Amino acid sequence: MKPIVIVPARLKSLRLPNKILMDIHGLPMIEHVRRRILLSNLIDDVYIATCDIEIKEALEVYGAKVIMTSENHKNGTSRVAEAVKSIDCDKLILVQGDEPLLLPSQLDQMVKILLKDNDSKAWNATGPIENEEEFSKKSFVKCSLNDSKILNCFRSLPSSSDFDIQTKDIRKILGIIAFTKEFLLELSKLKSGKIESTESIEQMRILENGYSITSIPFDKTQASINEPDDLEIVLQILNKDKEQKELLTQVLEYKY
Repeated sequence: MKPIVIVPARLKSLRLPNKILMDIHGLPMIEHVRRRILLSNLIDDVYIATCDIEIKEALEVYGAKVIMTSENHKNGTSRVAEAVKSIDCDKLILVQGDEPLLLPSQLDQMVKILLKDNDSKAWNATGPIENEEEFSKKSFVKCSLNDSKILNCFRSLPSSSDFDIQTKDIRKILGIIAFTKEFLLELSKLKSGKIESTESIEQMRILENGYSITSIPFDKTQASINEPDDLEIVLQILNKDKEQKELLTQVLEYKY
């Protein structure tokens, strides 16, 4: 069975409220994400999980499938766990709605791994650290690795090694996370740990409860929108990068 994708969305983002409906070339940011997911040939279906009627109304115009969820969720993982209860699937991918440069080819890469890996319960896409400034940027969650397993997640760098050494085993956590449905429902019942709560890193609930996360390494990190200045960076990439320009055309011409 092909995995499904659920995009959690809310208007009350801590760092940038209402960013999910931010206009990018005439479409809400989250609609860019949804259409890019649909450009993958390996996804069974896409759902938006939200508690905000404004998001539901904005996306249903484009034919999106929207599942209304509770207002009480503290993160996207718990929101997706509520939404997936009503969906028949074995595995699912959570894609954050602030990833407007998502590459369908990267999503395909992740799905191919999910279809072969019957041992893991949770997976997270990771990307390379491109410069030293990213180590100190707290809006980027980083992780340390042992082979393919994520050992720890953090916002501030815990290492004092040289940059070239650090980047061998430290990567950026990307907003593309996969679970088996069974494990996600189990995870949603577990209590938040100290690090998850204090650092606002939802992946830590998995690690703090003794489970593992398998890293799916992407060769390239795509810019996401977490802070006001990030929008201009995304627009510049859409204007200059050949692959992104071609994808933007496909997104804008997508028939729904």
